[in-house]
Amino acid sequence: MLIIKSFVFSPIQENTYVLYNDKDACLIIDPGCYFGNERRELQQFINEEKLVPEILLNTHCHLDHVFGNKFIHDEYGLTLHIHEKEKIVLDFAAEAGLRWNMPFENYRGEIIYLKEGDKIKLCEDELEVLFTPGHSPGSISFYCEAQKFVISGDVLFKSGIGRTDLPGGDINVLIESINKKLFSLPDDVIVYSGHGLPTTIGFEKKNNPFLK
Repeated sequence: MLIIKSFVFSPIQENTYVLYNDKDACLIIDPGCYFGNERRELQQFINEEKLVPEILLNTHCHLDHVFGNKFIHDEYGLTLHIHEKEKIVLDFAAEAGLRWNMPFENYRGEIIYLKEGDKIKLCEDELEVLFTPGHSPGSISFYCEAQKFVISGDVLFKSGIGRTDLPGGDINVLIESINKKLFSLPDDVIVYSGHGLPTTIGFEKKNNPFLK
C-alpha cells in the first residue's frame, strides 16, 4: 500500500509528492524544491522515514516541477522518467527559469521515456501512466487503480484546469484529456494536483466551472 506525502515548494507553490510503502521504498514525483531549505526538508523526510528512493517521475517539465530533478539525481542516483513529447519542455526549463528570475541548474542525465499504459512498479504497488496532454505536449498522469487515486500534475485542479497559454498548450486537447482519461475514472478517485488541495473525480464532474 502506498502512502502519499506532499510538500509545497518554491514561490510558485508547487506540490511535490513522495509515495512510499511499508518496505521503505519510495518514488518522487515532480520535485519542485528550489531553495536549499526545501531540498533539506525533502531529504530530511526521506532520511527520517528511512526510505530508499527508487524512481524519479515528472508529470510534465514546466520549471516549477523540475527545479529539484538534478538534486534528486545527484543525491540518489535516479534516472528521470518523462513522456518523450515533454523533452522539448525540459530542455527549455532553465531558460524559463531565467525569464522568471529563478535560475537553476537543469537535469541533463539519461532519460527513460514513458507512454500511455506503462506500469510503474514499486515493489507490489503499481501506477499506470495516462497520457493527458493539453497543459503541455507530453503531460502524463499516474493512476493507482488499487487505491483509487491519480497524480494529475497541472491537468486538473480542484475547481480548475491547467493553463494552456504556454508553448505547447492547447485548451481543446486539455479538455479532451480530462474528459476521456480522467473523467472515465471512478467518481471516488482522489485527484492529487500539481498545485492546491486534493479533490475527487466526482466533485470535479459536478462542480468544475471549466468543464460544464
